[in-house]
Amino acid sequence: EGGGIFKKYSPMGEMAEFTAQYTEVLNKAINMPVMIADRDHIIAASGISKKDCIDRRISKEAENLMENRSAFIANSGSNAELKPVDGLDRNACLAFPIIGNGDVTGCVFVLFNTLGDYPTQAEIKLAQVAAQFLAKQTEE
Repeated sequence: EGGGIFKKYSPMGEMAEFTAQYTEVLNKAINMPVMIADRDHIIAASGISKKDCIDRRISKEAENLMENRSAFIANSGSNAELKPVDGLDRNACLAFPIIGNGDVTGCVFVLFNTLGDYPTQAEIKLAQVAAQFLAKQTEE
């Protein structure tokens, strides 16, 4: 019928293999599950069942966090929660938007480990660096 199918372009989606490797390295370094999302869906994960999160839609809370260009850092003094993925019963302890060329292209999420440990300053910095590094990759 002459119709076309348009697929939304995702700079992060173009780097799916690279982001998958990055999640594995970060997961091993901090021993917490790691997920990377583009603006809409999880595109890479490590330390958590991939079938539970890959290609799943991010939550409205996660979308709002990215739109506001806000970071999320859970701490023991706050009872704030962030569920990064619709239908996944796991909370994030860290979330850093990936901002390249002034545009939000995705987000790095770190989930609580099975012990429920809050992130250390080193783990926070590693997740922050991951978001900044991935942002730099989307600029090139």
